[in-house]
Amino acid sequence: MARSQGAMLDRKKLLADPVMVTTIVVLIAFLTLFILYPLAILLVDSFVGDGGLSFGVFKRIFQMPTFTRAITNTLKVGVLVGVLSALIGLLFAYVEVYVRVGKFVGGLFKVVSMLPVVSPPFVLSLSMIMLFGKAGIITRFLLGIYDNSVYGYWGIVVVQTLTFFPVCYMMLKGLLKNIDPSLEEAARDMGASRWKVFSNVTLPLLLPGLGNAFLVTFIESIADFANPMLIGGSYDTLATTIYLQITGAYDKAGAAAMAVVLLCITLLMFAVQKYYLEAKTAATLTGKASRARMLIEDRSVKTPLTVLCAVAALFVIMMYICVPIGAFFPTWGYKFFPLTGKWFKLIFTRYHGFQAFRDSFLLSLISAPITALLSMIISYLVVKRKFRSKGFIEAVSMLAMAVPGTVLGVGYIRGFSGGLFHSGVLQGLYGTGLILIIVFVVRSLPTGTRSGISALRQIDKSIEESAYDMGADSFKVFMTVTLPLIKDSFLSGLVTAFVRSITAISAIILLVTPQFLLITVQINEFAEKGSYSLACAFATILIVITYGAVLLMNLFMNRFGTSKKIKED
Repeated sequence: MARSQGAMLDRKKLLADPVMVTTIVVLIAFLTLFILYPLAILLVDSFVGDGGLSFGVFKRIFQMPTFTRAITNTLKVGVLVGVLSALIGLLFAYVEVYVRVGKFVGGLFKVVSMLPVVSPPFVLSLSMIMLFGKAGIITRFLLGIYDNSVYGYWGIVVVQTLTFFPVCYMMLKGLLKNIDPSLEEAARDMGASRWKVFSNVTLPLLLPGLGNAFLVTFIESIADFANPMLIGGSYDTLATTIYLQITGAYDKAGAAAMAVVLLCITLLMFAVQKYYLEAKTAATLTGKASRARMLIEDRSVKTPLTVLCAVAALFVIMMYICVPIGAFFPTWGYKFFPLTGKWFKLIFTRYHGFQAFRDSFLLSLISAPITALLSMIISYLVVKRKFRSKGFIEAVSMLAMAVPGTVLGVGYIRGFSGGLFHSGVLQGLYGTGLILIIVFVVRSLPTGTRSGISALRQIDKSIEESAYDMGADSFKVFMTVTLPLIKDSFLSGLVTAFVRSITAISAIILLVTPQFLLITVQINEFAEKGSYSLACAFATILIVITYGAVLLMNLFMNRFGTSKKIKED
């Protein structure tokens, strides 16, 4: 009875606030139109033919040898990349949390964890080709090997593992820090060896988190478009097959059906990861450690683990550094010295570099604040408000995390090229910069929303209630009370959205028109032509832009952030 009366009171308060009602309606309309609708139209195009409901398109694509081979290839790559990334991530996380490492190794770990965030998604593919390809520095000029090929299955696996294992490392590091050290110390006091403690105590507590890391990496791997496109060669994956089906075969219905298959796989994995493994992870850990952990200083354990991680970290850093260095070589594969800046000059004088950077920068700069503000508003509604459609807003806003970029791109083509439900309504949106901005917003929304929800759950509701009691409406409370308290999350979401937008390729490569030149599309185009020096020059400037954005955010937060004020107080 009391619960129903409370719900009724919350509903009355909500309806009495026109700003809040308008915000909720606009949000639901946006999420429905730009996330649910493109996915729904894919299903409609795949199942509905001229004669009504039909599985004809699916029968046709499953009879294509290239598609069935692409499914097998994608799953093989995803499983191995997931396993390797989780294991390497676990090694790095264990060494950082359990072993006393020096400042140098700790610094390497921080660099490795940040590099995938600030780099375009295909940088490691470029590095792999330049170092180990037929004209590679290591294979051809140092080892004299001419008949090797980095293209194909193993090339994709290595590149994706190096790209995604830092994600597992960051996830598992947080979980290991939350394990109460007294559990492991009790086993040590009873005479168990370090390996026995790890295998019988630490690992069982960590298994759900390890499975979670595997599934996250598996989803990232099978959805990845950029790396298989550059280094896959003739080894087709689902993401590249969908792209070629729509750009090469001009088979939009077939591409839509293929996108539905890929979407079903990622949604299934996302559901397992989100609703099963995350709950298990939370249940198996004891929360914040009761006291500081005694770090391992035994040289027989410390030395080999530290050296192994340091060598791996240095190799990854070398792979990332290879791209900026490659941009200064006179002729890639034939002449490396003296270094020259002619490729940077060429991209601005001959290859429309100014337009590419201007278009990419402006579109990303417009989408970033929209994404950050939308993320905070959704987080606020989910955490601080009670209304019936709250679950819908949260679920749909997070859905984009499970949707591969290629699938979303095909959905936007099928959904907006002929207008809503092929009626001509909103057809003018297709091919414009606005649709690219919307895609950037949709792709970055889940990351900002998760950060905002975590931050808002730490704020006592009495702070906002005091402002309401003094007569402030919901908009004023959000802008003057809530947002300043979570400005660190807002700034983080702002920069993350900018970086993700300016480095995106999988969705926008299907939607961009000749009217707009984007940096990532240019890099992909030059790399496919074998013009690696030009691709490296574009990628180097892009890395400088993204790294500069992250650096500025860190400086701003250290100087003006909430955490800084708390420390001073």
